[in-house]
This record gives sequence, structure tokens and C-alpha cells, in this order.
Amino acid sequence: MGRHSIGETMTQPSTDTASLVDQYERDGYLILDSVEVPAGTLDAIVEDLDGLYVTPAHTEDGVSYGVHRIRNAWKMSTNVKALALAPNVLSLLKDLYGRNPIGWQTLNFWKGTEQAPHSDALHFNSMPPGFMCGVWVALEDINMDKGPVVYYAASHKLPELTPQDIGLQADFSEYKKYEAHIDELIKERGLEPGYATIPKGHALIWASNLLHGGSRRSDPTLTRHSQVTFYFFEGCRFWQPMTSDGGQVSWLEFEPIA
Repeated sequence: MGRHSIGETMTQPSTDTASLVDQYERDGYLILDSVEVPAGTLDAIVEDLDGLYVTPAHTEDGVSYGVHRIRNAWKMSTNVKALALAPNVLSLLKDLYGRNPIGWQTLNFWKGTEQAPHSDALHFNSMPPGFMCGVWVALEDINMDKGPVVYYAASHKLPELTPQDIGLQADFSEYKKYEAHIDELIKERGLEPGYATIPKGHALIWASNLLHGGSRRSDPTLTRHSQVTFYFFEGCRFWQPMTSDGGQVSWLEFEPIA
């Protein structure tokens, strides 16, 4: 699996949705070459959140502020909300999943996370399973020096894991052991990384069980402004495997982005 680079031909929305569905089912991700939002929205998001990445972390009016990321900024920024509800993204997700998408969480970043590879399905899942995805939009051109998202094509076909599947307790104190397990799994399977080195306004869509993370920042002084929106889909119940133990299910309560 190679990397996508700025200027490379990208997956485009088209009337041939069947081919996109096939590609998504095969690879577990798509790259969309434009997000339908009013002109200036992407720059406005960066401006709206300038100076709000702070420490210590705190939550105010449903928005969680931290030094590296801001969760649910859609509640205080109409521009973040507009991107989360981009019409062509919602339409494509409906084609991919056959159900109406429900935006429920945004994460905004000003720098690369360097987060270890993981599956979102450990954190947020659905019943029936698989009806969750993430859409990461570049708010500036992204190159390798900025620590782009790294992903492993077709890894979404691996079994979805719970803590109990790998002998862990349902507690975030065990999370480093989960990361070590995923690192070994990537090596054992010989999974090859791809990198979302994409231009401003492009989007990476990934399935909930696709292994992904943040690659190393070659130049830590560079920004990597970006926004992730997570989507569930109608007709499901939603839960958190990482904090569910045996018959005790941690059901997820959330406020839909609408």
C-alpha cells in the first residue's frame, strides 16, 4: 500500500457509487477530493479555534479544550458544524452504509497527534457492529513533515477486538497494553502503512475497525490543522467496548450534530 501525496489523483465522488462501495469494502478507506462547504469555512475554523488549545484541559458548555485537541467544537463554532454536516460527505456515507449517517462528535487538531495505531471500534461501536466511521478533513496542505494520519489498508477486515479478547481489563489503565498488541499485530501481518498527505479540503474516510494513528512529526514546529467528525448510522445502538466488561455494556449517550 503506497502513500497518497499532494497532487496525486484522488478518489472522487461519482454516480458510480457501486465502485466506491466496492473500494471502501476492500480497503476500509476512501479519499475524497473536495468537501462541500461555503468558501472560507476551512480558514474560518482555524480562526475560530485560534488560542483555544490550552492546558490544563477543561470542559465548558459541552466543549472539551486541551493543548492538542478540542472535542465537540461544533457546539461553539458554526464553521466546525458546517464541515461536520458537509452535504456531499453525508450523501457518500449514506451510499457506503445504506443508512442515514448521524454526526455525533468532532475533534479538531492544530498539530499532528503521533497517536499509536488503533481501531476506533474499541472505543465506539454499534449494535449491529460496524456502523461507525471517521472523516478527517485537512484544513491545510498536509505533508510528511507534519505527521499525517497513517492507516493500514484492509486492516478493517481483522476481527473487532474487545479488552477481554486479548486478556485485558475493561479499563483505560490497560490501554498501553492494547497499543502494544496492535503494534505486534501489524508486524505479524506485515501490514503496510499509507499516509494521508493530502491537500487542503481533501478528506480521508475510514471504517471503524481500520487501524490508523498519527505518524511522527519530522518537523515539530509545523502545524497540522485538521478536523475529524465521527458518524454513527440510523437503526443502531451505540456502546463503548473499552469500558464494557462481560454482560455489563457501557451504552453511549450523545447529542447528534444537527
